[in-house]
Amino acid sequence: MRVEYVGPLSEGVNHPEMSCFNIKAFPETCYLVSVHEGAGVTGPLIEGDMLIVDEARSPGHGDLVIVDIEGEQRLVQVWRPGWRVRPYCRQGESLPACAERLRGVVISQTRRYVF
Repeated sequence: MRVEYVGPLSEGVNHPEMSCFNIKAFPETCYLVSVHEGAGVTGPLIEGDMLIVDEARSPGHGDLVIVDIEGEQRLVQVWRPGWRVRPYCRQGESLPACAERLRGVVISQTRRYVF
């Protein structure tokens, strides 16, 4: 699943979804990404969701991480042993990952509802 970089939290990203967060509570190593519209509208993550990513955190089993795959920022899930990643929402496909491609671990999610 593709994500799009929005900006670093330390610079006070001005985005409507961020109004419910105390930005100062997050480490300076955090940034914000938006889930790409190709994600669809069902499931735990949908298009337009905002994810807070910590680029200094080490990934653990089951964590959602952002990695650079073929020049795009992608959301994947870490599977151990051997530090393999699986594209989020795709079953059966697994890729070897290296630390150089890791862009951070997702630590929070926010969604704005429109009525």
